[in-house]
Amino acid sequence: VFIAQSRASGSHRDVEDEELTRIFVMIPKTYTEEDLREKFKMYGDIEYCSIIKNKTTGESKGLGYVRYLKPSQAARAIEECDRSYRAILAEPKNKSSESFEHDYYSNSMRPELRGNTLPFCMQPEFCSFEKADTRIQEPVSKRLSVVSRLPFIQEQLFALFDLVPGLEYCDVQRDPHTNSGYAVIQYSTAASAIYAKYKLHGFEYPPGNRLTVIFLEDGNDSSE
Repeated sequence: VFIAQSRASGSHRDVEDEELTRIFVMIPKTYTEEDLREKFKMYGDIEYCSIIKNKTTGESKGLGYVRYLKPSQAARAIEECDRSYRAILAEPKNKSSESFEHDYYSNSMRPELRGNTLPFCMQPEFCSFEKADTRIQEPVSKRLSVVSRLPFIQEQLFALFDLVPGLEYCDVQRDPHTNSGYAVIQYSTAASAIYAKYKLHGFEYPPGNRLTVIFLEDGNDSSE
């Protein structure tokens, strides 16, 4: 998905390309920038590494950035690096690094995440979404239906929805008459399912093909 999205940018190092080449990682506080480079150079050519430090003490916060020359290298690093790094694509530089760091810590470090849940009210966008957006009034569940006019590939769809913590299973089906794609996705919590629907409904995968994501009844009390 990352590679397909980056094709439009060609060889230019524009903003879109930057969004697809810079990753954000959790690292031991003892790491230096050279340690970070050493750990991630196997995935591609690194343009730069940086470690986020406390402005007062100068100590590492245990978070860092790695920027590669190509989107495919960043995608490979996210896919293949040790899960303890919790690698994700970094937010664009026009978003406050402190707010991104806060969101990242909220999703990765809080005790509630031991069961792979996603406390969406820790995210500013979700607090306003949950309180103000009338679309949240629809019945919610931990299970989602994903529909596409193109057939899905099991491994690729699983990888896409696994970007949201708590994915339990992804069951891909195909209509032999229409060749369209259909899948059932289930998360460990309704919070994760809400977040996945909010982020991936209307997402183009592959580019030009919009996904339709809706809630499916899972037998639980939706009011909870």
